[in-house]
Amino acid sequence: MYFTDRGTEELEKRRGEEEVTFEWLAEQLRAFVDLNPDFEVPVERLATWLARLDDEDDEDYPDDGDG
Repeated sequence: MYFTDRGTEELEKRRGEEEVTFEWLAEQLRAFVDLNPDFEVPVERLATWLARLDDEDDEDYPDDGDG
């Protein structure tokens, strides 16, 4: 189990029955980064990955130049 699984499991347990829009999710991600600027790159990578899930031409992760 990854450390992040705890947070993911808590999210699923507490809010798993809710339905949200991607607009709402994007707003929450922006608010999180405003409060936690050190997480800007990981949040951007997650958002890009989610946005491109159905795009067969893209890699699993965007090329951000970090290798």
